[in-house]
Amino acid sequence: MKRDSISSPLPDVAAGPHLGSPLPLEWVGMQGIALPLWLEEGGQAQQVHAWADVQVDLPDPRVKGIHMSRLYLLLDAFAAAQPLDAGALAAVLRRMVDSHADCGSTQARLALAFPLLRRQPALLTAGLSGWKSYPVRLQASVTSQGFALSLTVEIGYSSTCPCSAALSRQLLADAFAARFGAGGIDGAAARGWLQEHASLATPHSQRSTATVTVSLTEQAELELFPLIDLVEAALATPLQTAVKRADEQAFARLNGANLMYVEDAARRVQAVLAPRHPQARVTVRHMESLHPHDAVAQAGKLAGDY
Repeated sequence: MKRDSISSPLPDVAAGPHLGSPLPLEWVGMQGIALPLWLEEGGQAQQVHAWADVQVDLPDPRVKGIHMSRLYLLLDAFAAAQPLDAGALAAVLRRMVDSHADCGSTQARLALAFPLLRRQPALLTAGLSGWKSYPVRLQASVTSQGFALSLTVEIGYSSTCPCSAALSRQLLADAFAARFGAGGIDGAAARGWLQEHASLATPHSQRSTATVTVSLTEQAELELFPLIDLVEAALATPLQTAVKRADEQAFARLNGANLMYVEDAARRVQAVLAPRHPQARVTVRHMESLHPHDAVAQAGKLAGDY
C-alpha cells in the first residue's frame, strides 16, 4: 500500500490540553459574515446583502473553545430557509445555544446589518422616481431573560435652521423697505425686485439623519417600511432621488414650511413613535453647514441605555 493512501484522523487542536488561563468568556464567535437574506415588505420580497455578527457565551473555563463551524452552518441554513422575521431569529438563536450544550453555553446573540432599498417617487413629476437606501440593523439575543430584539433604521431628511431663516428674512425686509420705502408699491415692480433679490440672504440647510431604534417581541412583524413612513411623515422633508425643477421647488417649499432645530426634529419623531413603540430611542443629527461640527439630540431609552 502506498504511503499517501493511508488515512489518519485529522488533528483536533481545540480538544487538546488547555494551555491558556482557565477563565469564562462572555461572548465568542464571528463578525462580518456575508449573508444573503430575504425580506417581505408590503407584500413584496426583496433580497438584501447582509453582514452578520454571531456569538455564544463560554461560561465553562475548562472548555478551550466553541465550535464556530456549527454557528456558521446554522446561520447559513437560517438565511436560506425563509423570509426574515422575529420568530425565525429567535428559533436560530435557540438552535445555536443547543448546538453548544457541550460547551456549557446558555446564551447566543446575532446582529444583522443591511441596506434596505426602496423606490422613491418624485414629489410632483409623474413617472419619475429613483432608489433610496435605508441602513438597517437588527440585534437579537437569547439569554436567561428570554428573547430580545431591537430594530434600528437610519432615515435621511433635510433640515433648515429657524434662526437662520429669521435672520435672512430680516435682511430681505430691510432691503425691500430701502428700495420701496413707505409709499405706494407697484406690484409688478415689487415682484420683479423680489425675483432678483429675494435670495439676498438664504438660511442654512443641511442633510440630516434620524436613527430610530425600537424593541420588538418574538411575535412582532418587522414592518420596516411602515416605520420609515411614520418617521418621514413626521419630519416632512424626506430626501429626494430623481427630480426636475418642479420637484426641487416643491422640496424647497417643504423645507420652508418645516423649519426645525435638532430638538424639534427629535420631538417630532418621538411623538409619532410613542403610541406604537413605547420602548424606542431616537437620535437625530444635523450635519451643520454653518459649523464644522454636528448638532445632535436624543429622546427615549431602551433597556441597557445610560
